[in-house]
Amino acid sequence: MFRPIDALVALWPVRRRRRGLLVVRMDGIGDMVMFRAALERYPDAFGVAKSDITVLGCNSWKSLADEVFAGFTVVTIDEHAFEKKWLYRLKISLWVRRQGFEVAVCDMFMRKTLTADSLMWASRAGERIVCQPFVTDRTRAEYAWYLARATRVIDTGPYPTHEGLRHFTFLQALTGTRQPPEIPAIPWRDRPPPLPGGGPYVVMNFGSNEPGRRWPFPHFLELARHCLDAGYRVVFVGAGQEAFAKPQLAEMNHPGVVDAIGGLGLPQLVDVMKHAACVVSNDTGPGHLALGVGAATVLLAGGGHFGCFVPYPEAIRPPRAIFLNQPMECYHCLWRCPKRTSPQDPFPCVSGIAVDAAWRAVRTLLAAGAENPLTRLPPPL
Repeated sequence: MFRPIDALVALWPVRRRRRGLLVVRMDGIGDMVMFRAALERYPDAFGVAKSDITVLGCNSWKSLADEVFAGFTVVTIDEHAFEKKWLYRLKISLWVRRQGFEVAVCDMFMRKTLTADSLMWASRAGERIVCQPFVTDRTRAEYAWYLARATRVIDTGPYPTHEGLRHFTFLQALTGTRQPPEIPAIPWRDRPPPLPGGGPYVVMNFGSNEPGRRWPFPHFLELARHCLDAGYRVVFVGAGQEAFAKPQLAEMNHPGVVDAIGGLGLPQLVDVMKHAACVVSNDTGPGHLALGVGAATVLLAGGGHFGCFVPYPEAIRPPRAIFLNQPMECYHCLWRCPKRTSPQDPFPCVSGIAVDAAWRAVRTLLAAGAENPLTRLPPPL
């Protein structure tokens, strides 16, 4: 039913001079982090001021936008409502149409036609430039309809080329000049973390919206005990859905355990991770935020689309990042895992990462940061 809405919006009359650049980013927090460095080159690539670039993004990272996208115009939407609610879709699409953008771009390889491509089409910008997306037999016809309505389609490489490299390949094709890739990074404030006073700490980000990507919580607890024995505080972070862990943390009855579950907004979580001696995270948005602000990070990766988002290739790997994974013959299943007995179980390629391997990685990063006064080993608690 959404195709008629899209067609109606595309035909809506707009009586204003075309101006400005629309950048469609219907993606998650981690994808936003990987894109941010490339966006800094858009003013030169398109010959426009930062203020004339509108980033159309997702509400999931709205609270970060003022810091991360300073100087750009940012508008965020509820992408899930856009996909499912026709009235909301009509409202947002008409807003996009009425802006009269001169150019619209979308370089997302993994994207949904009924969100990103629909918004591109709704803009009816004079130039609508997209990258060639990841296409399956199921999505081929839908993509063909929308791609035919783009003015230019840029091939940024075969699957599973890393997303962080694709952004610069896209720019290179646009500008006709070499665009060396950069390590993913986001600008962020330097504010004391909202935690009780004490010595250096290790952050455990043990949650995920996808249960399969959650390293088993008992593994996190075992790793936390190693960190506590080494004299570090351990800060457990998460949203309300991670509240199940609170009783187990209370049972540890250790003065070095800090339960911040449900107590931090997203900007405050970034503050906490930025000042951590180390962050251990599942492959989730907060894990990529930790990498983006330069925190020493151990990221636990599965194999669903290995290499597409994690691990970061050496050319753009942050210097204080370690990616851990459990190799399996069934990698690149696109998370359609046949080896789980329940959708709530972790993927075997995630649960198979050994605690000893994670502790070695944490020790490596802690040792590397031992000379930093913010992360120097404290006296035992």
